[in-house]
Amino acid sequence: MAGSWTGSQKKQLVINQLKNFYFKLVAVFLLGILTVSGFAPFYWFPVPVVTLALLFFFWRGSLKIAQTVWLGFSFGMGLFCAGVTWLYVSLHDFGAMPPALAIFALLILCGYLSLFPATCGWLVARMRYASPYIWAFAVAGTWMLTEWLRGTLFTGFPWLAIGYSQVPASPLAGFAPVVGVYGISLIVVLSAALLCCWFEKGIAAWRLGAFLALIWIGGFGLQFINWTQPTGEPVTVSLLQGNIEQDLKWREDHVENTMSIYADLILESKSRLIVTPEISIPLFNDAVPPAYLAYLADHARNNNGDVLIGLAEHAENGDNIYYNSMFSFGTSPEQVYRKHHLVPFGEFIPFKPVFGWIINVLQIPLSDFSRGSLDQQPMQLAGQQVAINICYEDVFGEEIINQLPQATILVNVSNDAWFGRSIGPHQHLQISQMRALETGRYMLRATNTGLTAIIDERGKVLEQIAIFTTAGLHGNAQGFTGATPYVKMGNYLALLTAFITLGIGTIVSYRNSRIAY
Repeated sequence: MAGSWTGSQKKQLVINQLKNFYFKLVAVFLLGILTVSGFAPFYWFPVPVVTLALLFFFWRGSLKIAQTVWLGFSFGMGLFCAGVTWLYVSLHDFGAMPPALAIFALLILCGYLSLFPATCGWLVARMRYASPYIWAFAVAGTWMLTEWLRGTLFTGFPWLAIGYSQVPASPLAGFAPVVGVYGISLIVVLSAALLCCWFEKGIAAWRLGAFLALIWIGGFGLQFINWTQPTGEPVTVSLLQGNIEQDLKWREDHVENTMSIYADLILESKSRLIVTPEISIPLFNDAVPPAYLAYLADHARNNNGDVLIGLAEHAENGDNIYYNSMFSFGTSPEQVYRKHHLVPFGEFIPFKPVFGWIINVLQIPLSDFSRGSLDQQPMQLAGQQVAINICYEDVFGEEIINQLPQATILVNVSNDAWFGRSIGPHQHLQISQMRALETGRYMLRATNTGLTAIIDERGKVLEQIAIFTTAGLHGNAQGFTGATPYVKMGNYLALLTAFITLGIGTIVSYRNSRIAY
């Protein structure tokens, strides 16, 4: 009888443990969803610090490695399922993918992205014997490395890197010119880990709190350093937002209307630098009437400046080779920039023998672009050295700096109509704000439907056009010279710090575990 009772007690204990673990899975999933409020358009930058601290609290209370892995995965699913919902709009509303298949594809992507916080949980679980300080640094380094891998593997998907949540208002944004977005991710996670240990050890652990405060004060102080210097007089700029609906953009019967809209917007501008969005004219460059381009070029010359026009470009050496390009016309010699970092499944199909069938499912025009060169140099336009990046390219800060420090101004052209009325365009604007901070340069964004904006070298939006309106944004942009530490070192400083903290955490934890046993 007693033995039977003991068996029942054990069974009940297991059931209670499972219930407790399922509660934790749901809790961290909700924490992942809440973390999205730290990003645009909400900008509640303290939230990710708190949600990550609570995730780490659950990690430290888990006795099994498998539990930390599943907790990390659940947190990731909450973060990405809530944070990249705009992909459903791209796949279903404009890609014509059936709703069930679009949801399935989105879940598969979110599951893949969640493997990275899950991997972080697996590594962190092996450092449980480290002291709170060492553990906190090790967690920060591990998270940053897995986040960097997410932004690198299979051409990378660094969207919703934790560091973006701190732009532009957080004191930690001051670290952007030094260590970039991944370095800020490391600092955010370090803050969360220290906060977790502080709560765990009680208010008496004043050293943890003091060190945490010092980090944030340091970031605030860095914001007052001028890493770059103005050069010359500000240049007048016009950023054009044609507001062409995505389902009309590629219709042959609407091309003439699109050309008329952009011609009117260009002719209204008196600025020296005029910028149209990504493939603003939905034609190949050799199909655009020469008289149309000549007319716009004459207007740019009358302004003593240049106009940038987005076109699909036919390669001279083959009909099946084409690029997503920006062409310049006007006072300066004609120049062209070809997009290098293409969007998987949107602009090219990776592993065609496996995924080639997707072309027949997604109704996306020109879904097999060729890559431009990575070492393209800035265009000389309107008296400035202009570094151009197209749409998705501005998510990769380590590639943007290839045109620096020569460039004096950054320009991003995009077609965020693919995101519809979602949080996607706002997140994309925040990413551009990070690029401005990292490089100490103005970022000019010309988008089809928004958000078109002028961003200064501090990452502050000076002016912008309301989303889904047809207008030109006319203002001034100051050129800058010099190089921030991030421009000089890229991600190397953040990566080195992460590897060191991960290595120390692993060694110390292993040594302490040997002593414990």
